[in-house]
Amino acid sequence: MKQSKFRIMLIGASASMLMFYACSKNFLDKAPIGSLDQNTLSNKAGVEGVLIGAYSMLDGYGGAGGGWQSAGSNWVYGGVASDDAYKGSDPGDQADIVPIETYTATASNGYFNQKWQAVYDAIQRSNDVLRLMSAATDISAADKARITGEARFLRAHYHMEAKKMWNNIPYVDETITYAAGNYNVANDKDAWVGINADLDAAIANLPATQGSVGRANSWAAKALKVKALMFQKNFAAALTLAKDVIANGVTTKGTKYALTANMFDNFNAETKNSSEAIFSTQQSVNDNSGGGNGGWGDVLNFPYNGGPGGCCGFYQPSISLANSYKVDANGLPLLDTWNATDFKNDQGIASGAAFTPDVTTAVDPRLDFTIGRRGIPYLDWGLHPGNDWIRDQNNGGPYAPIKHVYYKRQAGSLTDNSFWTAGVTANNYTFIRFADVLLWAAECEVEVGSLANAVTLVNQVRNRVKSNPASWVKQAGGANAANYQVGLYTSFPDQAYGRKAVRFERKLELAMEGHRFFDLVRYGTADVELNAYIAKEKAKRTFFVNSVFTKGKSEYFPIPQSQIDLSKGVLKQNPGY
Repeated sequence: MKQSKFRIMLIGASASMLMFYACSKNFLDKAPIGSLDQNTLSNKAGVEGVLIGAYSMLDGYGGAGGGWQSAGSNWVYGGVASDDAYKGSDPGDQADIVPIETYTATASNGYFNQKWQAVYDAIQRSNDVLRLMSAATDISAADKARITGEARFLRAHYHMEAKKMWNNIPYVDETITYAAGNYNVANDKDAWVGINADLDAAIANLPATQGSVGRANSWAAKALKVKALMFQKNFAAALTLAKDVIANGVTTKGTKYALTANMFDNFNAETKNSSEAIFSTQQSVNDNSGGGNGGWGDVLNFPYNGGPGGCCGFYQPSISLANSYKVDANGLPLLDTWNATDFKNDQGIASGAAFTPDVTTAVDPRLDFTIGRRGIPYLDWGLHPGNDWIRDQNNGGPYAPIKHVYYKRQAGSLTDNSFWTAGVTANNYTFIRFADVLLWAAECEVEVGSLANAVTLVNQVRNRVKSNPASWVKQAGGANAANYQVGLYTSFPDQAYGRKAVRFERKLELAMEGHRFFDLVRYGTADVELNAYIAKEKAKRTFFVNSVFTKGKSEYFPIPQSQIDLSKGVLKQNPGY
């Protein structure tokens, strides 16, 4: 499905009627010019259109504003707030990210309000679908079941986005409206209750396949339920569902879920919606939307000064992340010593000065699927030139992101020609891919099942790269660009080792995809791992000098003060803020 990101203003629906919006009562009392009223939309065409509007918010860019502050990829909150990446660029550009990166953010930080508005706008669009459908008379029972499943799937996803960010959130369903006077919803209840119910309804109502690519099917709902259960630490239930998805799950096209042979096909607009993509936001370009349907939220995250994208040097992979890809003589990760020494880089070296990249140290090939570094081919752009593509090495380090970057051959066709930068692309962001489910299942096996089964699942992910050396990054002559080595585990000797190995595998496989911070919180290890990260990094990145991740506080972000004010104090602030 090509998702049109049209913006809808509804009368009688509550997309703009909750306390979550900074709008006046007078505005709500009259219909905006050119808006569509409830009667106009209470039919199959109207409901389907509003449903597409709910899907369109998956990228975080919508009627409530937003963009990089509320990107569906969560590059700020899941990436920069973790040990995956630095903010990058220079210190003053998008300065509101700095306190998020250093765990000093306050409730007045504008980034949080943008994210809050985006997710609750999306929740209310999902609710609008259910409200309008209840008044429609031309929708078949089968279509009502499907539409209900899609709307509740999306509502669950958007609530989970909020839950990961703030934990103590209001759960808002279709009964909450301005007209009913119940729009000041407290955040004193466990939102998992509503999220779980929505996912169960989605699983029950959605078909196994869909007529359009991009729409959620029952398998996507099951995978999202696995994710929800992982956050709730219900490993037994998660494992049962994950096994079902692994054994029987199919894409909306009806083909079986499977790892792609080439891992980087997951990040290439030419090969999107593959067998590995379980749940993605659909992006398109050059469609008369002015770039609004492309990957707007990640537009800042390209190499600087002549590289692809033309802007702006943000979201630079950390030195710590690069160190993670070093391997031992068996091609296995250095689970305990990976960060003891730094992998060679060109920090402080001008592009015109001599530099030879490390081609001796054994590394996992996923290093160069994830991190752009000097002297190594960067997609089809030639060798990464180093400092010339970095805005400020002293601030953001020597590395560039790569997973969301387009190929040079795609410029103009899979990038938008009408936007102010070429960084608006047709590359989807995939929220859940099959590798996710395999590694969740492995994690569950460690916690409640068989270590041997966990080994098999982890090795399945590792073997995708090991078995396809043709996909490894090559120099112009065809030789490997580095000393790539990938080994398979023979066993996990005990639960502690298995837990460490599975978590590290998830780090390597899903780096720079916006998951890492939320995973560390979910594991309960965020304070230990991020304070160790800070302790080493502050010698290189001065902005970390006074940073501390405070256990019991920093796991969740502050609820935006403007939202607390709009609620007249019904919303309560998170602990420590």
